[in-house]
Amino acid sequence: MTQPTSTTTPSSATTRRITPSAGRAWLIAAFAMAAVGWGANQFAPLLSLYETSRGVSTAQGQGMFVLYAVGLVPGLLLGGPLSDRRGRRHIMLWALALSVAASVVLAVGAWTTVVLYAGRLIAGVASGAAFSCGTSWLGELSAGSPGDAERVPRRATVAMTAGFGLGPLAAGLLAQYAPAPLVAVYLPHIVLAAVALALAWRAPAPTPAAPAARAKGLGTPSWRHRRFLLLVLPVAPWVFLTGAVALATLPGSVGALLGDHLMLFTGLVTPLPALAGVLVQPLARRLRDRSRLLNVLSLALAVVGLLVGAAAVHSTSIALVVVGALVLGAAYGALMVSGLTEIQRLATPHHLGRTVAIFQAAAYVGYLSPFFIALIARAVALPHILVALAVLAGATAIWAAVIDGRLAHTVTR
Repeated sequence: MTQPTSTTTPSSATTRRITPSAGRAWLIAAFAMAAVGWGANQFAPLLSLYETSRGVSTAQGQGMFVLYAVGLVPGLLLGGPLSDRRGRRHIMLWALALSVAASVVLAVGAWTTVVLYAGRLIAGVASGAAFSCGTSWLGELSAGSPGDAERVPRRATVAMTAGFGLGPLAAGLLAQYAPAPLVAVYLPHIVLAAVALALAWRAPAPTPAAPAARAKGLGTPSWRHRRFLLLVLPVAPWVFLTGAVALATLPGSVGALLGDHLMLFTGLVTPLPALAGVLVQPLARRLRDRSRLLNVLSLALAVVGLLVGAAAVHSTSIALVVVGALVLGAAYGALMVSGLTEIQRLATPHHLGRTVAIFQAAAYVGYLSPFFIALIARAVALPHILVALAVLAGATAIWAAVIDGRLAHTVTR
């Protein structure tokens, strides 16, 4: 659970308030994205607790995950374009406020579980808005010193991934050991997001271009570019499919071995994909100018991770679940950098928010994979499903390599 840029040198109309004195202002945007990412994924290890203590069924839990995605998509598709017009910070402030509200509502779920659905829906809207504008805002705040723009995809990925990993880790530990766990698990995020909101309130706010300036600089929308349609979008769902399988599918496959310790194990395993996603960043950074190799390597990691996952389920191996989570997390991190780097090359500042939003919406299609995997698993063995997904990932890698070669010289702005 549970994540996904700004980019080239922004126009003067977009960045007139950004100066070298802004220094590390981009850290505020990164912290805000991490805080929202924490809230997005903190729910992942808690389902077993709700099942045992509040009688929530597996089907109800899956419905809560679907509601997160239902809120996420409009948050993405509305937040990006609105941030292009109203400014990135403006949308991020609303996203952080919604993220705090979501955790408050989820904490109330300790007494009445029906509000969990509302909490997950609000969390989805907050995440969509934050991730669609956050990467763009981080890029604008990175424009103060030479070379910073090239680091934006990596910074955005690390920020989201840190939140995605630390949120469920803290939630799993608190759920296992804290008093009143169904309330305590949400308190760290409420504090963290409130601090991020206070910092963002005082952060630099690049001035959006005036309507006339936007119209003059629009050109062909980057989301209609052939590379975006034929390369970025087909690869995008694998970004969060890899992480979702590692978080929601693999840990439960060894539940019979863990008994009462399943929740603790899930809480400890869920940060592993995020950790691997961060550790793979130096390699992804070195390959960012070799897009074909980066795409193929990222999808190859997905293939290996899915095959290891299939072996883990088949053998009921805790060790292989851990290895599979790490490999799938590395695939997630590399795929996110690859997609955001492509957008950095294709999008103008005027189209950036919407382009990132469309990419993130396509990426989050993969976040729904555990729900559909669970449905298919009623008729098909889970290892076979994971092997089939590995084959599809391999086919996507071949497609990406061919398309990248054919469109290698079409990156224009």
